Amino acid sequence: MSESTLRQTLKRFVPEPALLALRRLRRRLNRLPNHAVYRQALTGKSGLEVGGPSQLFRDVLPVYPVVAALDGVNFSTSTMWEGEITAGGRFEFDRGRRGQQFIAEATQLEGLESGRYQFLLSSNCLEHVANPLKALREWMRVVEPGGVFLLVLPNPQANFDHRRPVTRFEHLLDDDMQGVGEDDLTHLEEVLALHDLDRDPWAGGRENFTRRSRDNLVHRGLHHHIFDAALIARMTDHVGLVPIRQDSSTSDFFYLGRTPG
Repeated sequence: MSESTLRQTLKRFVPEPALLALRRLRRRLNRLPNHAVYRQALTGKSGLEVGGPSQLFRDVLPVYPVVAALDGVNFSTSTMWEGEITAGGRFEFDRGRRGQQFIAEATQLEGLESGRYQFLLSSNCLEHVANPLKALREWMRVVEPGGVFLLVLPNPQANFDHRRPVTRFEHLLDDDMQGVGEDDLTHLEEVLALHDLDRDPWAGGRENFTRRSRDNLVHRGLHHHIFDAALIARMTDHVGLVPIRQDSSTSDFFYLGRTPG
């Protein structure tokens, strides 16, 4: 039985609470061995999460419990991950703890003043951004000098992107220089040709996935770019982040750094 068939069978016959418990157990078993280093870097600090909240920051890399405060920002009041959200004090990230929810593009954090936060988190979000170098600079803007950056990006070998090539850094530079916006569909045909639907049962089949992908400005489901550890190191260095450490798991790449100053 394939993994996708197993998922579909479990979803059909196992109650949702039990499925959630199984997912949490799987994540705990896959907990990042060096998670204590990341937790220490964020303990007692106030920050911003782009694209959250994320279950990964509760179990694989459990930083939510140690932060002093956390706000969140998302691109829309309706997303396929969080459902309906509203601006205001409704960003619930950990066991009833809430911060401010902002609605803004990842590449243009309107309403957030420069140097407002001590750290920034992002998990499995940057691959959904068409212009990641522009996004990183904007994220740096809202973090104080010497503030902490914690980025998590998916390892393509563990998901539906395993057939796609890693993006060249020169391509990211060109996107940045050309001012590529979030309506960009440069990689659409590659995605439609190489996306492994057998590893993506939540896509709803080929027809639904194609329709959603072509309307990406609304849904933001496309993985515009494919990253590996080397590309992450190169692009963070390019925007001026100072590395602290990088780690990898079977499913994700982890980057811990700080802003200059």
